[in-house]
Amino acid sequence: MIVRKKMGRASPLVLVTLVLGFCFATYNLVTMIMHNRAISKWVEDDANGGIFFDPVIKMPENVRKPKNARLPFHVAVTATDATYSQWQCRIMYYWYKKKKDLPGSDMGGFTRILHSGSPDNFMDEIPTIVVDPLPEGVDRVSFLLYHILNQHRAAFSEKIPLSYQGYIVLNRPWAFVQWLEKATIEEDYILMAEPDHIFINPLPNLASGGFPAAFPFFYIKPADYGKVLRKFFPEEMGPVTNIDPIGNSPVIIKKDLLKKIAPTWMNVSLKMKDDPETDEAFGWVLEMYAYAVGSALHGVQHILRKDFMLQPPWDFEIGKKFIIHYTYGCDYNMKGELMYGEIGEWRFDKRSFLRGPPPRNLSLPPPGVPESVVCLYKYRY
Repeated sequence: MIVRKKMGRASPLVLVTLVLGFCFATYNLVTMIMHNRAISKWVEDDANGGIFFDPVIKMPENVRKPKNARLPFHVAVTATDATYSQWQCRIMYYWYKKKKDLPGSDMGGFTRILHSGSPDNFMDEIPTIVVDPLPEGVDRVSFLLYHILNQHRAAFSEKIPLSYQGYIVLNRPWAFVQWLEKATIEEDYILMAEPDHIFINPLPNLASGGFPAAFPFFYIKPADYGKVLRKFFPEEMGPVTNIDPIGNSPVIIKKDLLKKIAPTWMNVSLKMKDDPETDEAFGWVLEMYAYAVGSALHGVQHILRKDFMLQPPWDFEIGKKFIIHYTYGCDYNMKGELMYGEIGEWRFDKRSFLRGPPPRNLSLPPPGVPESVVCLYKYRY
């Protein structure tokens, strides 16, 4: 006699549980794959005013700033005691104070890093720390000798050629090195800015942890200078496209990270300036390339933010951008048509005011000029 064993049927509850478990496991697997996949194209969020993340890596979710969290940053601007630099710093500091405490701002303290070696007349008006300029002839020594030269500059000044006269921006990385060593900075983040920056909207902290935020400059093109950059960025560090298309400003970066990068940035700047081929290739943007290389040597990649800054006359609308950078001259005829490369019937060019600030009675821009130029006119003092 054949005895059949009864097979119990699974209850609907057990089946539902198994299905849900399988779905949950699949979801986790897919999420993990998506989270770790390399991103090779720009990510744009129109709902957030056109935010562009790094084209090489996407900012990981676990380092994004929590919503409504305030991560203050210290605003630091390098400057000289020249009148041209002073009036720009006064305008910048004025608008910093206007925007600092508005909703959406993460701006903390402010420091003008004066690298002229001695105080000027605006110490009481603008929070300032005085640091030394580069020692004369510093191109012939390494970073390890800087502190010695700084203490005994007089002994070297007549013996070493003055090969860096006229290129003041090389003082910028050296100024940051000194400031980071001697100053007490309460904030964990730092915004590196320049005198010709004007805050037009409250600026939040755009960085996230070990991912600094930077503005991508169209004329910084590491891929076009592979041969030159290999002198400073060896092949074992990867392709030259690992170098971000940025300068040191504007950049929001964690303080501890900048302390590591700053000496490298300075050394690379001096080595680039001392190399004729590199000096000729990069010209006035040499120090910008030096920061990009210095940070890449430390394996640092930046979140690229096109909304960080606008540059009249090439950028037309203000939108939700945060900083106006008025490095370019704005020349227009009275029809509001751009006359770049010529002296316009109406013009605003900071280089026209080497001996003092723009006058308050500067004529209104003609109808038809872009919104960015009108904004610059209104914010000029």
